[in-house]
Amino acid sequence: MVAENTTTIQDLIGIEHSKLNFFQELQHSIVELKASHDRSEAQRREIAAIFDGITDLMMVLSEDMRIISVNHVFMEIFPDGDPRGKFCYELFTGNSVPCPTCPAFQSLKKDTVCRETAIFRIGNRNMHFEMVSSPLKSPHLKEHQVLIFKRNVTMEKEYQAKFYQAEKMATMGMLAAGVAHEINNPLTAVSGFAEGIRRRIPKLEGQVDEAILDDFREYTDTILKECQRCQTIVQTLLTFSRPTKSAFVPVCINTVVTDTIRILHHHFKKRPGLRVELSLQENLPLIYGDEAQLKQVALNLLTNAVDAIAGDGTLTISSSPHESGGICLQVRDTGCGIGEDKFNKLFEPFYTTKPVGKGIGIGLATCYTIVQEHEGDISVTSTLGEGTCFTVTLPRIQAGIHE
Repeated sequence: MVAENTTTIQDLIGIEHSKLNFFQELQHSIVELKASHDRSEAQRREIAAIFDGITDLMMVLSEDMRIISVNHVFMEIFPDGDPRGKFCYELFTGNSVPCPTCPAFQSLKKDTVCRETAIFRIGNRNMHFEMVSSPLKSPHLKEHQVLIFKRNVTMEKEYQAKFYQAEKMATMGMLAAGVAHEINNPLTAVSGFAEGIRRRIPKLEGQVDEAILDDFREYTDTILKECQRCQTIVQTLLTFSRPTKSAFVPVCINTVVTDTIRILHHHFKKRPGLRVELSLQENLPLIYGDEAQLKQVALNLLTNAVDAIAGDGTLTISSSPHESGGICLQVRDTGCGIGEDKFNKLFEPFYTTKPVGKGIGIGLATCYTIVQEHEGDISVTSTLGEGTCFTVTLPRIQAGIHE
């Protein structure tokens, strides 16, 4: 008699068959999971490649503007430390409160894509960014997040500003040339007749009262002196509008500076509270240029620096090699400084920050034109009440002339 709990062959076959089905299903699931994993990994690599190919600064922020994740461009601009967990406004503005015009707030509030432009002081440079923010929607997120792209358009804005400046300078150059031509003709006539009167004054001696002759001498001398001053202004206008296209020769920038200081030596002596410091690096590379025009640039910058110092102060002139292979000349003063709102107008003709009668606003415009002719660059940094620094960079060889 067979016991009821005895396992039969059919039972064993059924159990093994169930195991076989289980292992087949398990193997099938493993294959599906591996294929899904491969697809996920390929998608991850594709997304990573897309993110790595994005040249804009990218970051994901939480609702309170804390940084959750960033891309490699962010780390290139802020290489120090891990930014995650920090507030974005602390990094970009150094403030302890959020930016009132931040597009991230608008994106979270309106649940839409928002755009904004802003300028941030990063390191020692103002950087211009175009920002696009987009809310991140996902049922798996515990809180709202926002994705921000910041495109660095600093160079585009700088080139755009230079283009507009060159366009304005070309227009003003035509105007300056016309004004100089129209003034020069009557000025020559006035100067010629005044010179004729001065030559005839000795013939009147003994025939006219001596006091009247003294008046005539004083008047003619004043007329000729003012005519000469006007002719200098006219020549400056012509130089500004049509710089002399003389042949460029090797020039030592240190020689340009020392010769210019020698010219202004007596001007400096009239200012007992003025201290002039030279920091000229030796063995600088020679540059190709017009020495007379470069001396005019140095003369204008030094004169402006001295005029900006009301009482005691320091004028520092330095030269150094530039990373491009050329040279860098800096003229720094501890004068009154210039407001940033005036920077865009400094190199425009007839614009001056000096009091009436102290200048006509041609000096810096002429400097700009000469430096541009040498394919260089001139820039300014200033702080009100602390001083101003003009920086001139010049290449060793001009591509447009020596290519």
